[in-house]
Amino acid sequence: MKKHYIIPIFVPHLGCPNDCIFCNQKSISGQMKMITKEDIKNTIEFYLKNFKDKEAYVEVAFFGGSFTGIDEKLQEEFLSVAYEYIKENKVNSIRISTRPDYINKNILKRLKKYKVQTIELGVQSANDYILKRSGRGHTFEDVKKASRLIRWKGFNLGHQMMVGLPESTRIDEINTAKQLIKLKPKMIRIYPVLVIKNTKLEKEYVDGKYEPIPLVQAIETCKELYKMFAKKNIEVIRIGLQNTDEISNPENEESHVVAGPYHPAFRQLVESSVWYDNILDKIKKLNVKVKEVEVTVNPIEVNNVVGHKRENILKLKDTYDVILKVKQDKNMKIGKSEIKITEVYTDFFEDHLKKKN
Repeated sequence: MKKHYIIPIFVPHLGCPNDCIFCNQKSISGQMKMITKEDIKNTIEFYLKNFKDKEAYVEVAFFGGSFTGIDEKLQEEFLSVAYEYIKENKVNSIRISTRPDYINKNILKRLKKYKVQTIELGVQSANDYILKRSGRGHTFEDVKKASRLIRWKGFNLGHQMMVGLPESTRIDEINTAKQLIKLKPKMIRIYPVLVIKNTKLEKEYVDGKYEPIPLVQAIETCKELYKMFAKKNIEVIRIGLQNTDEISNPENEESHVVAGPYHPAFRQLVESSVWYDNILDKIKKLNVKVKEVEVTVNPIEVNNVVGHKRENILKLKDTYDVILKVKQDKNMKIGKSEIKITEVYTDFFEDHLKKKN
């Protein structure tokens, strides 16, 4: 499979008409000033120079604000810089993220002109009350209309959803996943809500009006969502905000995170939990008392199977007295595994008879 590189261009809070309750784009993106055409060119040049695989698929991604909501001339200025690299065969495509109420036929026509291939929509929830409560300024009907239009016009559709929004429940989040699956996105990002400094949510948290979901609950919910999307072959391209100097442990002085289910290896915790469940399900289907199990996976998956700080190995041993051994096979498809029982517990009386004989 061809390696895929992303060149991230952060467009902080440009084009967004709302201050969502959870949002401080400068903290989330780490971008404190507005970008220029020269900034974009310098960023692209820097990444291209440092990519090791010169044959990789390269995509310029405009993240941060609602890209299609900014001034049309500015949009075209930004896109034209990236498009020049596409024409020079140094970049393969462009990706943007935006709001669902900032998509229409004319906007999509402009994006096509500059070879934009992927459009990610900030959905967050399928519940209109929760969207309003969070200050999103759009409805789920806007999401449905935009998603259909994006797919009809031949773009790759991506969605972003959140877990733990004010007054949102696990049932709401499961329902959001179900509704998004119906819209057939190619990819999804799942973000557990963190309380960020200088947001309306911080004030609610300080005033006792909002309580972030605990880390364990966030992991369990995200795990369930991950399984739902994986079952429908929808790629989960991110779980949790990317760690930066600003998005880090709330105990760090420079962190902008006030509270919430932060963990530097959040995605690994979710994927490790998925692997634990899969291994346990397969073991339970066997009509034997398993003592040792060997799981063969692609080398990329080893850390997730073993678990964060060897959690899966320790948990299987402590809870079920099962020894987990992991074998690597680069030919194994990512996400697939082969489970082999290498040792079982024999019946106590059988052992006793063998000793007597």
